[in-house]
Amino acid sequence: MKSYRKELWFNTQKRREYINITPDVETALAESGVVEGLALVNAMHITASVFINDDEPGLLQDYDQWLERLAPHDPSTEAYKHHRTGEDNGDAHHKREVMGRQVVVAITEGQLDFGPWEQIFYGEFDGGRRKRALVKIIGD
Repeated sequence: MKSYRKELWFNTQKRREYINITPDVETALAESGVVEGLALVNAMHITASVFINDDEPGLLQDYDQWLERLAPHDPSTEAYKHHRTGEDNGDAHHKREVMGRQVVVAITEGQLDFGPWEQIFYGEFDGGRRKRALVKIIGD
């Protein structure tokens, strides 16, 4: 069995961004040489997410608005107890829990085995700096 590891790095410009990383994962898959197996993709930051959904701009805007209603960004120390530590990203931790840490995708005949419209996204909820996701591919 083969094992392949690659880090994907991002320079996010905004506090919240949604980046389609499907092409990057497909590149990692090609580099791995795995034809049958599994690809795990996870965010390497506790204020970010990796998830699978449709790459439709309206849907991504809906997610952003919905998440902001669920856990609004408010840097005041009254907003989240986490802010008492000196941080201002309590909302980002909650958003990550809702959207998930990682995805696993089957690899069949050397391709990511997606359903219709599925794409892999890196969701950043406390951006404006360098961040990363891990791609781990195993199989034959």
